[in-house]
Amino acid sequence: PTSIELKVSTGIFAIGFLAVATMVFSATRNNTTGNILTQANMLARQRMEQLKNTPDITTLPADLTTDTETGIDANGDPGGIYTRTTTIEDTLGTNTTRAIGVTVSWSRLGQNRSVVLNTITKGNGT
Repeated sequence: PTSIELKVSTGIFAIGFLAVATMVFSATRNNTTGNILTQANMLARQRMEQLKNTPDITTLPADLTTDTETGIDANGDPGGIYTRTTTIEDTLGTNTTRAIGVTVSWSRLGQNRSVVLNTITKGNGT
């Protein structure tokens, strides 16, 4: 092979290698984003299920109540990137139901993201 053939083949190899490296970087970034979103969803679902399973719904506040936990991790322990905000209110005015909202928010790479779950429950898992 001549010098020109070696240079051309090296150039083609370099372009192919850069394309593969870009795909690997993109896949890694997307996996990380997906993992963070899954963790946030699980944090929201955990709180929602805990409140929905309250045996006596009248033990939860009837007036609008907001509880915020900041800097929690995927297990709800201190030291993470998430903020979980829970709102509880008797929006129907019957004192037999509660509207519950759970928002888990975080900031990553300069972008604010959040997961929001809302429900109306009678307690006992319903």
